This record gives sequence, C-alpha cells and structure tokens, in this order.
Amino acid sequence: MKNQIENSLLDLKELLGKGQFIEAMEKYLADDVVLQEANNEPKIGKEVCLQAERDLLSTVTEFGGYEIKNIVVNGDISYYEAIMDFTTNDGTKHHFEQVNRTQWKDGKIINERYYHS
Repeated sequence: MKNQIENSLLDLKELLGKGQFIEAMEKYLADDVVLQEANNEPKIGKEVCLQAERDLLSTVTEFGGYEIKNIVVNGDISYYEAIMDFTTNDGTKHHFEQVNRTQWKDGKIINERYYHS
C-alpha cells in the first residue's frame, strides 16, 4: 500500500505543480471524500469539493505555483508540506504554507485536512 500511495503522491505533485487541481481531484478523490481546510467546516462529497474548487479557481488570475515536499507515508495515511501561491481577481496575492494529512483507501483520498499558517 505504501508504494501505491507514494506513487499517487508523486503524480499529485506533478498535477498540482502544473495547476491541474480539477484533474487531480477528479482522479484521486473518492465519491464520499471529506475535505477540511484548517478549522473550517468540512466539505463532504466529491461533487461538493469539485464545485468549491471551481468557484475558487474562477477567481484566480495568476497561478504562482504549488510545491510538495517532505512526503511521509504511514499505513493508509500520508503527510506532506505544500507551498502554494496565486493571485485573485481582486489583486490579492495569496501565499499558503501548509501540511496536508490524507487518508487513502483503494487508491483514492477518503479524508484530507489542511493545516496552514
């Protein structure tokens, strides 16, 4: 299982690094996924998560990059550090540094939480 998760994370690293967020989500999210940003209410279900991402991406005017580093896999859980930069249509530049904790099942993400500063 560890190798499968590591391979999926390397693929995610490539997709997200190119700004292909929707493609990555369509490929790796389970239908009943739960995603939670920091202490916000979790989003439940692949379609809900995809729509939220589409809504966010519709405001992005410049993608500055997404970097994944320091990947760790333990059983069906993975962790990695991510750095993301983008600018939205109101001119705001966003910089996120976060740790992602992901639970996997059958090659799909079933639960993910983002911890960031």
